[in-house]
Amino acid sequence: MMPIIPVSGTTPSARRSFLRTALAGTAAFGTGLAVSGRPAAAVSPTAAPRTRPATAGEALRELAAGNRRWRTYHQQHPDETPAVRQILTVSQHPFALVLGCIDSRVPPELVFDQGLGDLMTVRSAGQVLDEAVLGSLVYGVLELGIPLLVVLGHQSCGAVKAAVRADESGEELPAHIQYVADQISPAIDHGKEGDARVAATIDANVRLVRSRLAVEPDLAAAVNSGSLAVVGARYELTTQRVHRVS
Repeated sequence: MMPIIPVSGTTPSARRSFLRTALAGTAAFGTGLAVSGRPAAAVSPTAAPRTRPATAGEALRELAAGNRRWRTYHQQHPDETPAVRQILTVSQHPFALVLGCIDSRVPPELVFDQGLGDLMTVRSAGQVLDEAVLGSLVYGVLELGIPLLVVLGHQSCGAVKAAVRADESGEELPAHIQYVADQISPAIDHGKEGDARVAATIDANVRLVRSRLAVEPDLAAAVNSGSLAVVGARYELTTQRVHRVS
């Protein structure tokens, strides 16, 4: 199995300085864009953004409330107004970071009923970690001060199914898909069979990714200081419910 490489390179202070400079340049570029060529200032604001959750507990409660709206078909599609879009050209303050799967049926902004600027999302098949994914997660924690990181698995995950089937058959998967299977492989639950094995492995994979994140130095330091919580969760396609994975 290919190892997970820890985030490394320049010193933390140098990295943060570089990222702030890059982010400032991006914001300056973005402010020059407007619908139909109209300047951003011409947009009439209507509703300002909601008050952002400031702690992991508050963030979890907001995500739970949003998922309840989603699964009961009362979604509000918040933070999409002209006023919010205008404000977000200057800065962003997402309250939660979600590492999810690429599955088209599980977009975090929808299943948690959140809007622009609310969530920072990173998605890879089976929530598999690599250097780019790790760097993106650490950016959200160190640069934006996000208090909550959710590892979000889901029912009927194709990446997990592929890893389980390859493990059972011994076949080599095509191209880079094998890398994904190799990362999921340690989570395969050999104590179960058939669909039960896939279901158990989905939860085990969430726990595995969460445990790998817990030993990343930058993230571990934030957890130890109380500024970050890392939790596991699973989305059920049949009920649209998100529940914690302990």
